[in-house]
Amino acid sequence: MRRQTFAASSGLLVLALGLTACGSGGGSEQDASTITVAYQKTAQFVQLDDLLQKAKTEYEAANEGMTVDLVPIEAEQDQYFTKLALMNGSPDTAPDVIYEDTFQIRSDAAAGYLQPIDEYVEAWEDWDQFPENARQAGLGDDGKVYGVSMGTDTRGIYYNKDLFAQAGLPTDWQPETWDDILDAARTIKTELPDVTPLNVYSGKAAGEATTMQGFEMLLYGTEDTLYDADTQKWVTGSQGFVDSLAFLDTIYSEGLAPSLDIALDAAVGARVATEMLPQGKLAMAVDGSWLPGGWITGDNAWPEWEETMGMAAMPTQNGQEPGFTSMSGGWTLSVGAHAGDPQAAFDFIATALNRENSLKYDTENSQIAVRTDVAEDPEYLGYNPSFEFFSSLVEHTHFRPATPDYSQISSNIQVAAEAMATGQSTPEEAAAAYDDGLLSIVGEDATQAAG
Repeated sequence: MRRQTFAASSGLLVLALGLTACGSGGGSEQDASTITVAYQKTAQFVQLDDLLQKAKTEYEAANEGMTVDLVPIEAEQDQYFTKLALMNGSPDTAPDVIYEDTFQIRSDAAAGYLQPIDEYVEAWEDWDQFPENARQAGLGDDGKVYGVSMGTDTRGIYYNKDLFAQAGLPTDWQPETWDDILDAARTIKTELPDVTPLNVYSGKAAGEATTMQGFEMLLYGTEDTLYDADTQKWVTGSQGFVDSLAFLDTIYSEGLAPSLDIALDAAVGARVATEMLPQGKLAMAVDGSWLPGGWITGDNAWPEWEETMGMAAMPTQNGQEPGFTSMSGGWTLSVGAHAGDPQAAFDFIATALNRENSLKYDTENSQIAVRTDVAEDPEYLGYNPSFEFFSSLVEHTHFRPATPDYSQISSNIQVAAEAMATGQSTPEEAAAAYDDGLLSIVGEDATQAAG
């Protein structure tokens, strides 16, 4: 969690306490008949709320005397993590069931916020539908299971075919290098000066979106990575790190990216998905496979998206093998460490993620299905025309280092990326500052020089 003023932190704590005070009081031993479920909800992300409302009705109908208390946290991703951490800070406010990002499973399990659910999943008849890689998404450092995967995702480049046609660019566009992306952005700027050419998340306020949809989509297309899984060490002195920052520096210094009032806004993700792309104000966006879910249904439905938006794979820096790259993550439902009745909490998860409900969520939220029976379902395959494209990126995808200290390192990356957007540092200076910060987080013994 980033350092904040006492007043800001106190305000969030009041909010966290208020959320649970209006419900059951969290996972209290004194109220084991109530299951409190904490999860994220935003203007563009209502699909999870729809799923959990349905699961609540079904669970309560099947379990007389039990109550499910849904506690939506209406915040963008980084703020969601902050507010959830505040709730988890006390047994009186800690939820029974938690919507948990896979990259935080290990750190939150180590912090004592989650409890292992091995005995419950092993007795669950549906567990066989989850392949090994989906199961590993919920593992802690101790090898125990702390979450059930809801689906995964990939990332690519959305582009507006109408704007491309107006600018004289091909509507079946597929860049082969970073330079191809920059050339298209420069053409848009010249031919359509009222349109923002390209969004790559770069502000600290966007949180993990800046790290994963932004910086890592660049870095993992170079010859370098953040972390060497073989040696279990973090990489310093990386040319790929500098080059990735240089790309961000280029798009901001040349006016190819959104203005800073948008780029540094915590709601930039919602603005891209619900305003800038649908309104034809943005030509290209490096973003995730879930965006069409908000265009197909909900308050921000955009029926024209199928004809308007093209999708391209993110190329490697110079077109080197394997030619393309992507990043994948995903979320789980987990049982809180202070759950009054862990079996009941897991039973709610099993209801929410049964075949029927997983099909509903994976289709409506444009998730790459992890349950085998859903992934093979014709209804799933036919629901969203983008599924085939984004599923094809799995072979090129990478995953964030799932280490307990990743969240701190991610914040360090966001500082470097925002320095490119604001012009406060050169790529070399920001990369050096990142290396210094990395050493202070993990120590010299946990790092190695690139190459």
